[in-house]
Amino acid sequence: MTRSFYEREKGLLIVISGPSGAGKGTICKELLKRQKNLEISVSATTRDPRNGEIEGKNYCFINKESFLDMIGNNEFLEYAKVYDNYYGTPKKRVLEKMEQGIDVILEIDIQGASQVRANYPEGIYIFIVPPSLKELKKRITDRGTENQDQLDKRMNCAYEEIRNATKYSYIVINDTVSVAANQVSAIITAEKCRSERLESKIEEILGR
Repeated sequence: MTRSFYEREKGLLIVISGPSGAGKGTICKELLKRQKNLEISVSATTRDPRNGEIEGKNYCFINKESFLDMIGNNEFLEYAKVYDNYYGTPKKRVLEKMEQGIDVILEIDIQGASQVRANYPEGIYIFIVPPSLKELKKRITDRGTENQDQLDKRMNCAYEEIRNATKYSYIVINDTVSVAANQVSAIITAEKCRSERLESKIEEILGR
């Protein structure tokens, strides 16, 4: 099958952030069902695999020494230390996929997104928000995974994260997953049609 012009072009780097409970992961899974030319980046971590986790699918598991070497060699788009373990997005694999014309999603927090923006300002930065803090609290409570103290901490964190939403290129309100996924898909489509991304195509049309 002949690939379209858009599939032959360099892929987009799409950074998706938002508070816990906003539905980032659910939206990303919906996008993967809809768009064949899309992948979610797999993070590297120094923590041990949990039951059922698969190397290269859930995470790339590496030892601390190797991770620190990668930091020293500037091999991460972003990284962070969480408690005693490191987490990060390896740069090489992401850029290779993009060179192949594949769009790559990074589902990361606002601190990680800030690092990526410094390394790759031309990325597409999308912030997912709930329709209200009340709804967000309900979603987190319904999961049944946090006690009251943990819930309060998550809500305080969510409040601070949402205050930073305007630093992103786009904000998508996740009231209904299908609608939110439609909006993110529309953003990706619109970004592929930006004039600066299509300069080579214009030259081709003009025969230059």
